[in-house]
Amino acid sequence: MEILRTDDEFMCSLFTGKALTMARTLLEDIHEKLDEFTATERKAARALLANYPLQGLGTVAQFADAAGVSSPTILRFVARLGFAGFAGFQEHLRQELQSQLNTPLARSSVMAGKSENSSDPLLEALIDNLRETFANLPSGNLNSLIKLLADDRRPVHMIGGRFTDGLARYMAAHLRIVRSNVHHVAGQQGNWLDQLIDIGSRDVIVVFDIRRYQEEIIRFSKAAAKQGATIALITDSWMSPVGKFASFVLPSRVAVPSAWDSSLALMAIAEVLIAGVTSENAGRSQERMQALEQLRDADSALRSPED
Repeated sequence: MEILRTDDEFMCSLFTGKALTMARTLLEDIHEKLDEFTATERKAARALLANYPLQGLGTVAQFADAAGVSSPTILRFVARLGFAGFAGFQEHLRQELQSQLNTPLARSSVMAGKSENSSDPLLEALIDNLRETFANLPSGNLNSLIKLLADDRRPVHMIGGRFTDGLARYMAAHLRIVRSNVHHVAGQQGNWLDQLIDIGSRDVIVVFDIRRYQEEIIRFSKAAAKQGATIALITDSWMSPVGKFASFVLPSRVAVPSAWDSSLALMAIAEVLIAGVTSENAGRSQERMQALEQLRDADSALRSPED
Protein backbone atom coordinates (compact mmCIF):
# COMPACT_ATOMS: atom_id res chain seq x y z
CA MET A 1 0.00 0.00 0.00
CA GLU A 2 1.34 3.40 -1.00
CA ILE A 3 2.20 5.77 1.84
CA LEU A 4 0.66 9.21 1.38
CA ARG A 5 3.06 11.95 0.35
CA THR A 6 3.69 15.37 1.87
CA ASP A 7 0.98 18.02 1.76
CA ASP A 8 2.60 19.98 -1.08
CA GLU A 9 3.09 16.84 -3.15
CA PHE A 10 -0.46 15.75 -2.36
CA MET A 11 -1.98 19.07 -3.40
CA CYS A 12 0.16 19.28 -6.54
CA SER A 13 -0.96 15.79 -7.53
CA LEU A 14 -4.56 16.87 -6.97
CA PHE A 15 -4.00 19.80 -9.31
CA THR A 16 -2.70 17.53 -12.02
CA GLY A 17 -5.51 15.03 -11.46
CA LYS A 18 -3.29 12.24 -10.08
CA ALA A 19 -4.56 11.88 -6.53
CA LEU A 20 -7.05 9.11 -7.10
CA THR A 21 -4.98 6.25 -5.77
CA MET A 22 -4.25 8.27 -2.64
CA ALA A 23 -7.90 9.22 -2.15
CA ARG A 24 -8.73 5.69 -1.01
CA THR A 25 -8.30 5.62 2.73
CA LEU A 26 -7.38 2.89 5.15
CA LEU A 27 -10.89 3.04 6.58
CA GLU A 28 -12.32 2.02 3.22
CA ASP A 29 -9.82 -0.84 2.95
CA ILE A 30 -10.74 -2.10 6.41
CA HIS A 31 -14.50 -1.94 5.76
CA GLU A 32 -14.01 -3.73 2.44
CA LYS A 33 -11.82 -6.50 3.89
CA LEU A 34 -13.55 -6.98 7.24
CA ASP A 35 -14.89 -10.42 6.36
CA GLU A 36 -11.43 -11.55 5.20
CA PHE A 37 -9.77 -11.07 8.59
CA THR A 38 -9.39 -13.78 11.20
CA ALA A 39 -11.50 -13.49 14.35
CA THR A 40 -8.69 -11.82 16.30
CA GLU A 41 -7.79 -9.54 13.39
CA ARG A 42 -11.44 -8.43 13.26
CA LYS A 43 -11.14 -7.41 16.91
CA ALA A 44 -8.16 -5.26 15.97
CA ALA A 45 -10.07 -3.81 13.03
CA ARG A 46 -13.12 -2.95 15.11
CA ALA A 47 -10.97 -1.33 17.79
CA LEU A 48 -9.34 0.84 15.15
CA LEU A 49 -12.68 1.70 13.51
CA ALA A 50 -14.12 2.68 16.89
CA ASN A 51 -11.38 5.25 17.50
CA TYR A 52 -9.98 6.07 14.08
CA PRO A 53 -7.19 7.02 13.54
CA LEU A 54 -6.06 7.73 17.11
CA GLN A 55 -6.17 4.08 18.15
CA GLY A 56 -3.38 3.29 15.69
CA LEU A 57 -1.14 6.19 16.72
CA GLY A 58 -0.07 4.79 20.08
CA THR A 59 2.18 1.80 20.73
CA VAL A 60 1.56 -1.73 19.52
CA ALA A 61 0.95 -2.77 23.12
CA GLN A 62 -1.66 -0.05 23.65
CA PHE A 63 -3.45 -1.02 20.44
CA ALA A 64 -3.39 -4.68 21.46
CA ASP A 65 -4.73 -3.90 24.93
CA ALA A 66 -7.61 -1.82 23.54
CA ALA A 67 -8.53 -4.58 21.09
CA GLY A 68 -8.16 -7.40 23.60
CA VAL A 69 -5.65 -9.26 21.45
CA SER A 70 -1.90 -9.93 21.47
CA SER A 71 0.78 -7.64 20.04
CA PRO A 72 1.67 -10.22 17.32
CA THR A 73 -2.00 -10.10 16.22
CA ILE A 74 -1.74 -6.34 15.75
CA LEU A 75 1.38 -6.78 13.62
CA ARG A 76 -0.34 -9.47 11.53
CA PHE A 77 -3.34 -7.16 11.11
CA VAL A 78 -1.08 -4.34 9.93
CA ALA A 79 0.67 -6.68 7.52
CA ARG A 80 -2.70 -7.87 6.18
CA LEU A 81 -3.43 -4.23 5.34
CA GLY A 82 -0.31 -4.13 3.19
CA PHE A 83 2.24 -2.45 5.45
CA ALA A 84 5.76 -3.75 5.96
CA GLY A 85 5.76 -2.60 9.58
CA PHE A 86 3.95 -0.67 12.29
CA ALA A 87 5.92 2.51 11.58
CA GLY A 88 4.68 2.66 7.99
CA PHE A 89 1.13 2.01 9.17
CA GLN A 90 1.35 4.93 11.61
CA GLU A 91 2.84 7.27 9.01
CA HIS A 92 -0.11 6.50 6.75
CA LEU A 93 -2.54 7.33 9.57
CA ARG A 94 -0.77 10.62 10.33
CA GLN A 95 -0.93 11.66 6.68
CA GLU A 96 -4.62 10.79 6.49
CA LEU A 97 -5.29 12.79 9.64
CA GLN A 98 -3.41 15.77 8.24
CA SER A 99 -5.39 15.62 5.01
CA GLN A 100 -8.64 15.34 6.95
CA LEU A 101 -7.86 18.45 9.00
CA ASN A 102 -6.85 20.61 6.03
CA THR A 103 -9.07 23.71 5.93
CA PRO A 104 -10.31 25.50 2.81
CA LEU A 105 -7.89 28.32 3.68
CA ALA A 106 -4.93 25.92 3.80
CA ARG A 107 -5.93 24.33 0.51
CA SER A 108 -6.47 27.70 -1.15
CA SER A 109 -2.96 28.84 -0.17
CA VAL A 110 -1.47 25.79 -1.86
CA MET A 111 -3.53 26.44 -4.96
CA ALA A 112 -2.61 30.14 -5.17
CA GLY A 113 -0.95 30.99 -8.45
CA LYS A 114 -2.12 27.78 -10.16
CA SER A 115 -5.28 29.11 -11.79
CA GLU A 116 -4.02 28.90 -15.38
CA ASN A 117 -6.03 26.25 -17.27
CA SER A 118 -7.45 25.16 -13.92
CA SER A 119 -10.82 24.09 -15.33
CA ASP A 120 -9.40 21.04 -17.12
CA PRO A 121 -7.82 19.34 -14.07
CA LEU A 122 -10.87 20.25 -12.00
CA LEU A 123 -13.19 18.62 -14.52
CA GLU A 124 -10.95 15.55 -14.70
CA ALA A 125 -10.90 15.30 -10.90
CA LEU A 126 -14.68 15.55 -10.69
CA ILE A 127 -15.14 12.77 -13.25
CA ASP A 128 -12.50 10.62 -11.53
CA ASN A 129 -14.17 11.21 -8.17
CA LEU A 130 -17.44 9.84 -9.50
CA ARG A 131 -15.75 6.82 -11.08
CA GLU A 132 -13.64 6.00 -8.02
CA THR A 133 -16.48 6.55 -5.56
CA PHE A 134 -18.69 3.92 -7.16
CA ALA A 135 -15.79 1.58 -7.90
CA ASN A 136 -14.89 1.48 -4.19
CA LEU A 137 -18.25 1.53 -2.43
CA PRO A 138 -18.57 -1.45 -0.05
CA SER A 139 -20.14 -4.29 -1.99
CA GLY A 140 -23.84 -4.79 -1.34
CA ASN A 141 -24.25 -1.64 0.76
CA LEU A 142 -26.08 0.33 -1.91
CA ASN A 143 -28.62 -2.39 -2.74
CA SER A 144 -29.25 -3.23 0.90
CA LEU A 145 -29.77 0.41 1.79
CA ILE A 146 -32.12 0.92 -1.17
CA LYS A 147 -34.31 -1.96 0.02
CA LEU A 148 -34.34 -0.52 3.53
CA LEU A 149 -35.25 2.98 2.35
CA ALA A 150 -37.98 1.57 0.11
CA ASP A 151 -39.76 -0.08 3.06
CA ASP A 152 -42.78 2.08 3.98
CA ARG A 153 -42.81 0.51 7.42
CA ARG A 154 -39.49 2.18 8.20
CA PRO A 155 -39.70 5.95 8.85
CA VAL A 156 -36.78 7.77 7.21
CA HIS A 157 -35.04 10.90 8.51
CA MET A 158 -32.49 12.95 6.54
CA ILE A 159 -29.91 15.18 8.19
CA GLY A 160 -26.85 17.05 6.94
CA GLY A 161 -24.27 19.60 7.97
CA ARG A 162 -23.44 23.15 6.96
CA PHE A 163 -22.75 22.31 3.31
CA THR A 164 -24.48 18.94 3.07
CA ASP A 165 -27.90 19.81 4.50
CA GLY A 166 -28.96 20.79 0.98
CA LEU A 167 -28.31 17.19 -0.09
CA ALA A 168 -30.39 15.87 2.81
CA ARG A 169 -33.25 18.22 1.91
CA TYR A 170 -33.00 17.32 -1.78
CA MET A 171 -33.12 13.59 -1.08
CA ALA A 172 -36.00 13.94 1.39
CA ALA A 173 -38.04 15.98 -1.12
CA HIS A 174 -37.69 13.24 -3.73
CA LEU A 175 -38.35 10.30 -1.43
CA ARG A 176 -41.50 11.95 -0.06
CA ILE A 177 -42.97 11.73 -3.55
CA VAL A 178 -42.47 7.97 -3.92
CA ARG A 179 -43.02 6.76 -0.34
CA SER A 180 -44.58 7.93 2.92
CA ASN A 181 -43.09 8.89 6.27
CA VAL A 182 -39.96 10.76 5.13
CA HIS A 183 -38.65 13.62 7.26
CA HIS A 184 -35.94 16.27 6.91
CA VAL A 185 -34.27 17.13 10.22
CA ALA A 186 -33.84 20.88 9.81
CA GLY A 187 -34.09 24.21 11.57
CA GLN A 188 -32.69 25.06 14.99
CA GLN A 189 -30.79 22.29 16.71
CA GLY A 190 -33.04 22.55 19.74
CA ASN A 191 -35.96 21.48 17.56
CA TRP A 192 -34.15 18.32 16.50
CA LEU A 193 -35.07 16.80 19.85
CA ASP A 194 -38.73 16.98 18.80
CA GLN A 195 -37.94 14.39 16.13
CA LEU A 196 -35.43 12.47 18.18
CA ILE A 197 -37.95 11.68 20.92
CA ASP A 198 -40.05 9.55 18.55
CA ILE A 199 -37.16 7.75 16.86
CA GLY A 200 -36.90 4.04 17.60
CA SER A 201 -35.83 0.69 16.24
CA ARG A 202 -37.87 0.96 13.04
CA ASP A 203 -36.41 4.33 12.01
CA VAL A 204 -33.64 4.90 9.47
CA ILE A 205 -31.42 7.98 9.73
CA VAL A 206 -29.56 9.04 6.57
CA VAL A 207 -26.65 11.28 7.55
CA PHE A 208 -24.58 13.47 5.23
CA ASP A 209 -21.34 14.53 6.95
CA ILE A 210 -17.98 15.46 5.44
CA ARG A 211 -14.69 16.67 6.91
CA ARG A 212 -14.72 19.36 9.56
CA TYR A 213 -17.42 17.01 10.84
CA GLN A 214 -20.12 18.73 12.88
CA GLU A 215 -20.46 17.77 16.52
CA GLU A 216 -24.22 18.34 16.58
CA ILE A 217 -24.68 15.91 13.67
CA ILE A 218 -22.56 13.33 15.46
CA ARG A 219 -24.48 13.76 18.73
CA PHE A 220 -27.86 13.46 17.02
CA SER A 221 -26.80 10.34 15.13
CA LYS A 222 -25.32 8.73 18.24
CA ALA A 223 -28.48 9.42 20.25
CA ALA A 224 -30.66 7.98 17.46
CA ALA A 225 -28.47 4.88 17.31
CA LYS A 226 -28.80 4.43 21.09
CA GLN A 227 -32.56 4.48 20.63
CA GLY A 228 -32.25 1.62 18.16
CA ALA A 229 -32.39 3.48 14.84
CA THR A 230 -30.44 2.26 11.82
CA ILE A 231 -27.83 4.82 10.75
CA ALA A 232 -26.77 5.19 7.11
CA LEU A 233 -23.78 7.51 6.63
CA ILE A 234 -22.86 9.22 3.36
CA THR A 235 -19.44 10.75 3.97
CA ASP A 236 -15.98 11.43 2.55
CA SER A 237 -12.95 9.15 2.22
CA TRP A 238 -11.74 10.01 5.73
CA MET A 239 -15.16 9.09 7.16
CA SER A 240 -17.15 10.98 9.76
CA PRO A 241 -17.10 9.70 13.36
CA VAL A 242 -20.76 8.82 12.73
CA GLY A 243 -19.33 5.73 11.02
CA LYS A 244 -18.57 4.25 14.45
CA PHE A 245 -22.24 3.48 15.00
CA ALA A 246 -23.53 3.37 11.39
CA SER A 247 -24.85 0.16 9.83
CA PHE A 248 -24.22 1.50 6.33
CA VAL A 249 -21.21 3.64 5.38
CA LEU A 250 -20.98 5.02 1.84
CA PRO A 251 -17.69 6.94 1.43
CA SER A 252 -17.25 9.29 -1.50
CA ARG A 253 -14.37 11.17 -3.08
CA VAL A 254 -14.51 14.90 -2.34
CA ALA A 255 -10.93 16.15 -2.93
CA VAL A 256 -10.46 18.29 -6.05
CA PRO A 257 -7.89 20.91 -7.17
CA SER A 258 -9.76 23.69 -5.39
CA ALA A 259 -9.92 25.40 -2.02
CA TRP A 260 -13.24 23.58 -1.57
CA ASP A 261 -14.21 19.95 -1.37
CA SER A 262 -16.66 18.74 -4.01
CA SER A 263 -20.12 17.39 -3.17
CA LEU A 264 -20.65 15.94 -6.65
CA ALA A 265 -20.02 12.32 -5.65
CA LEU A 266 -22.25 12.68 -2.57
CA MET A 267 -25.01 14.01 -4.81
CA ALA A 268 -24.49 11.07 -7.16
CA ILE A 269 -24.94 8.62 -4.27
CA ALA A 270 -28.14 10.42 -3.28
CA GLU A 271 -29.37 10.24 -6.89
CA VAL A 272 -28.67 6.50 -7.08
CA LEU A 273 -30.54 5.91 -3.81
CA ILE A 274 -33.52 8.00 -4.99
CA ALA A 275 -33.69 6.14 -8.30
CA GLY A 276 -33.29 2.80 -6.54
CA VAL A 277 -36.11 3.45 -4.07
CA THR A 278 -38.35 4.62 -6.91
CA SER A 279 -37.68 1.42 -8.87
CA GLU A 280 -37.79 -0.92 -5.86
CA ASN A 281 -41.54 -0.43 -5.58
CA ALA A 282 -42.37 0.95 -9.00
CA GLY A 283 -46.13 0.41 -8.66
CA ARG A 284 -46.35 2.36 -5.43
CA SER A 285 -44.13 5.11 -6.83
CA GLN A 286 -46.31 5.46 -9.92
CA GLU A 287 -49.51 5.60 -7.86
CA ARG A 288 -48.13 8.27 -5.56
CA MET A 289 -46.82 10.39 -8.44
CA GLN A 290 -50.19 10.19 -10.19
CA ALA A 291 -52.01 11.12 -6.98
CA LEU A 292 -49.66 14.05 -6.50
CA GLU A 293 -50.32 15.29 -10.04
CA GLN A 294 -54.06 15.14 -9.37
CA LEU A 295 -53.58 17.21 -6.21
CA ARG A 296 -51.56 19.75 -8.17
CA ASP A 297 -54.21 19.95 -10.87
CA ALA A 298 -56.93 20.45 -8.24
CA ASP A 299 -54.89 23.12 -6.49
CA SER A 300 -54.25 24.89 -9.78
CA ALA A 301 -57.97 24.88 -10.55
CA LEU A 302 -58.74 26.44 -7.17
CA ARG A 303 -56.23 29.20 -7.83
CA SER A 304 -57.61 30.03 -11.30
CA PRO A 305 -59.75 33.16 -11.52
CA GLU A 306 -63.48 32.52 -11.89
CA ASP A 307 -64.99 32.86 -15.33
